[in-house]
Amino acid sequence: MLLLFTVTWGAVSGWWSVACLLLGVLYAWLMYRQPVLFSGGYRWLLAVFRALAVTLIGILLLAPLIQTVKYQPQKPLILIAQDNSESIGRFQSNQNDLGLTVNGLAKLKSQLGDDYDVREYHFGTNLQPGLTRSFNGKQTNISAALKQLNEQFVNQNIGAMVLATDGIYNQGTDPQYEAQNIKASIYTVPLGDTIPRRDLFITNINYNKTALLGNDFEVELQIGANKSSGETARLTVTEDGRTVQSQNQQILSDEWQKRIRLKLNADKKGLRKFTFSLAPLANEISTQNNTQTIYVDVIDARQKILLVYGSPHPDIGVLKQAIELNRNYELKTIQADDAAKIKWDDFNLFILHQVTLSANANLFKAVTAARIPVWFMAGAQSNLSDFNQQQNVVRIAATRPDVQEAFALPDAGFSSFTLSDSTRQKLGALPPLLTAFGSYQANPQANVLFRQKIGAIATNYPLLAFMDARGCRTAALTGEGLWRWNLSEFQAYGNHHSVEELVSQIIQYLTANAKRQRFNVFTGKNVFDESEHVIINAELYNEALELVNTPDVKLELKDSNGKRYSYLFSRTGASYQLDAGSLPAGDYTYTASTQLGGRTFAASGQLSIKALDVELRQSTADHALLRSLAKRSGGVVVKPAQIDRLADLLRKNENVKTVLNEDRSYRELIDVKWVFAIILALLSAEWFLRKREGEI
Repeated sequence: MLLLFTVTWGAVSGWWSVACLLLGVLYAWLMYRQPVLFSGGYRWLLAVFRALAVTLIGILLLAPLIQTVKYQPQKPLILIAQDNSESIGRFQSNQNDLGLTVNGLAKLKSQLGDDYDVREYHFGTNLQPGLTRSFNGKQTNISAALKQLNEQFVNQNIGAMVLATDGIYNQGTDPQYEAQNIKASIYTVPLGDTIPRRDLFITNINYNKTALLGNDFEVELQIGANKSSGETARLTVTEDGRTVQSQNQQILSDEWQKRIRLKLNADKKGLRKFTFSLAPLANEISTQNNTQTIYVDVIDARQKILLVYGSPHPDIGVLKQAIELNRNYELKTIQADDAAKIKWDDFNLFILHQVTLSANANLFKAVTAARIPVWFMAGAQSNLSDFNQQQNVVRIAATRPDVQEAFALPDAGFSSFTLSDSTRQKLGALPPLLTAFGSYQANPQANVLFRQKIGAIATNYPLLAFMDARGCRTAALTGEGLWRWNLSEFQAYGNHHSVEELVSQIIQYLTANAKRQRFNVFTGKNVFDESEHVIINAELYNEALELVNTPDVKLELKDSNGKRYSYLFSRTGASYQLDAGSLPAGDYTYTASTQLGGRTFAASGQLSIKALDVELRQSTADHALLRSLAKRSGGVVVKPAQIDRLADLLRKNENVKTVLNEDRSYRELIDVKWVFAIILALLSAEWFLRKREGEI
């Protein structure tokens, strides 16, 4: 580190320092011009002490600044990202290349020496520190790894990035888009096998997760085969182990793909397991991608939802899109002026979007008379006086007719239902909603999911809150702009998952006690991934239909082999919640029980844990992607057998070099303590010599 000092005089000319020196000389001459008891040498010494002391005091009065410039060298960062996916370990053509690659990457730090800062990582779904030889990642998200590295080392001297992967990704967006944000060369190390082997596989299955009892539903399969021209693919479909369909498909080429539409029947209520299998061919490289399993929840009735809006608004489209994704729900939308045509008893939930209830007698009577859950939504066109009068979840005191922007700030104490961590984080980062300008107050009994963050200030104002009064649930959203969330999430992530999950969970919560059951046990979904935590919620109502969580709630979980797991629910707010952790893949049933007021309550359900096998569905590596990443960024493709050349390539790259960071700081000279020490030393030395010679 190089450190330099300079003196700057600010608004005062530096020539005043010469005046200070002349003043010090004049002062010393006036004191010592007459002969004293000192010898000539002593007089000159004392005069110099006095002149220097006065000069320094005069300079301090000019208030000069000391400028300090520090030059801090920053070594170039070499970031290593190694793919840990299961597809590499399974389909690598030459297993020795894996050892060469890992060993070569591990030696890179010592080969480059102290002039480079080498950081090592591996990734699957998320980025992890260090290199690995396990190759057991269940999913691969290359773009997320690139993004995390770029954000972690933002504004640092990233010299180059080394990416060792087979180019296959099954999560996230195209890595080429994220690589454009990295201002450094990317050196790619191609792994896996690009030569298609004899293989039969199911690429994808499109289906609805729910079906109505007794109805037919469609499933679309995409199947394919490599190096199998002339063979016959035998497709078999089973429902809970019972064969329901089978057919043959002729393979017409060595790179064959086909879409198949199947019509299945929902003949049994509950969670049905459908398995699609392709009979193995001789000498297949892998048979694990010949089978895929889906789960369809067959229900015997739909929850009917009525969406009433005061005037057309883009938020209506967002709500319709999110609700209609779930076949459990039947949605009808009308404008408030047409409310007289509706038969209110047919619905299980009302959603009122900026509706003035007091201006519509039919709608007002239906909402107030029937004990049906209602979701109130306010916005710029809302009559806030009417909004406050019709619901008691929140109160809005508007101080002027303007609107303001409010970000969604998740409340850690919310316990009515569970949103995934990724959804909470995404929603908190999405654009703000438009809320009325004023003050907000939530009912003390309300449970607030989101509070308002106005600019950079986190407030206690509720943005989305819920309330359960005597078993009838109510929700209140105090802002508009869900369409902004939808567009922003799609732009950032390519989907609407967080908005869809939020709407689905809200509706599920509001309609969960539509049958007025006093003990309810439910999960956010029926199918979990094997690496995902299983969250189960429970609610218990007393005779007044008030939520209570005084008694313990036990749950017994049983897998398909009869093995049992026992749990005890935790109390969360006024309800219960159980985190059963990650469970092995398979089908499970559960029974929960509790006692209240001498009466025993029980509830049961079923769930499935889906094995993650997406890494085994594609065996052919995508090295074209790696060549594109290297070419666009100015890097080079380095084969595993040539991994020892990587250090030389990095040294020869002129963009990979040490940079000097300049740090300038200013400090007033009067704050420098050693200047006072010099002045004190000069005056003290002069006083001591005069004292010794008897002049004082």
